[in-house]
Amino acid sequence: MTEYQEKINLIIDNIEKTFLGKRDVIKLLMIAAVARGHVLIEDVPGVGKTSLANALAKSFDASFKRIQFTPDTTPSDVVGFSMFDSKSGEFRYVDGAVLNNIILADELNRTSPKTQSALLEAMQDGKVTVDGITHEIPQPFLLIATQNQAEQFGTYPLPESQLDRFTIVMAIGYPDELSAIKIVEGGKTEPTVEKVASKDDLIYLQKAADTIFLDGKLSQYIVKIAIETRNSRYVQTGVSTRGTLLLTRAARAKALIEGRNYVIPDDIRELVNPTLAHRLILSREGLTRHLSAENILSEIMRQIPVPEFEK
Repeated sequence: MTEYQEKINLIIDNIEKTFLGKRDVIKLLMIAAVARGHVLIEDVPGVGKTSLANALAKSFDASFKRIQFTPDTTPSDVVGFSMFDSKSGEFRYVDGAVLNNIILADELNRTSPKTQSALLEAMQDGKVTVDGITHEIPQPFLLIATQNQAEQFGTYPLPESQLDRFTIVMAIGYPDELSAIKIVEGGKTEPTVEKVASKDDLIYLQKAADTIFLDGKLSQYIVKIAIETRNSRYVQTGVSTRGTLLLTRAARAKALIEGRNYVIPDDIRELVNPTLAHRLILSREGLTRHLSAENILSEIMRQIPVPEFEK
C-alpha cells in the first residue's frame, strides 16, 4: 500500500502549500475524491474554499469550474442547453459548467430549488440530460458545494434528496495563529500549486479503494448504526441506504490513504459525523430538546459495541 500512500501524501503536501494549517480538512477532501463522492462545505466566507478546490484541481491537472450561484442562475447555466445553428440547420449542444472534472458550486443555497435540482443527476450518475439527450460528465468528477448557514436571508435550504448525495459535509474553520501569521506574511507571494498527479492517477486510486477489504463484522456495524438512527425517537428520518454505501466507500478510501488494505473500526467511527450527520432529520422531540445530529450519533456510537478482531 506504500505506493498509494506516497502518491496521496504528495498530493496533500502540494495542496497544503496554499492551504496552510488544515491538513485534516485536505485529508477529508481526498477521502471524498478517492471515494467518488461529493463534498458540502458549510462555513463563513473567506476561509479558503475556492483556494482549496482550485488547488485540488491543479494537483491532478483536472479541469476546474467555479459556479457562483445567485437567485437568477438558471438550470441551463449548470447543465448546458441546445442552440439552433443557422448554418447547419440543426440544434447543437452547448456545454454547461458542470461538464468539468472538479466543480465548485459556490453558495449553492442562494439559487432556486429548480436550479439546485439540475445537479441531482450529475451528482448521482455523472451525467446530464438536456432535451432528452444524455451527456456524460468527464471522469473523474467531484462536486464541491458551499453554503453559509449564518446567512438565511435570500437563501433556499437544500432539499434532503440533494443533501443525501453528498458523501461528506464539513467546515473549514479559521486557521490557527501560527498558520494565520504565515498566511499574512506570505500574502504578496502566493505559493504555486504544481501538477503532481494526473486525472488517471485519481481514477487509479478510486479503483484501488474498491479493492480494500471490509470484514463482515464491519458491514454489520455500519448497518446497525443506520438502523439505530431510524429507531431513535429523536430522529424523524434516519440514515438512508445510500448513506451506508457512501460511509463504506469513505472508510475504504480512508484505509487506502493511511496505507492499509483493510478497514478498521476507527475508520468508520471517525467518519460517522462527516458522512452521516447531515442525513438525519430530527423529530419534534429532538428539536425540543435542542439536540444536534452529532449529539444523537455520538450517543448511538456509545451504545453499539465496537467489533473486535483477533490480533
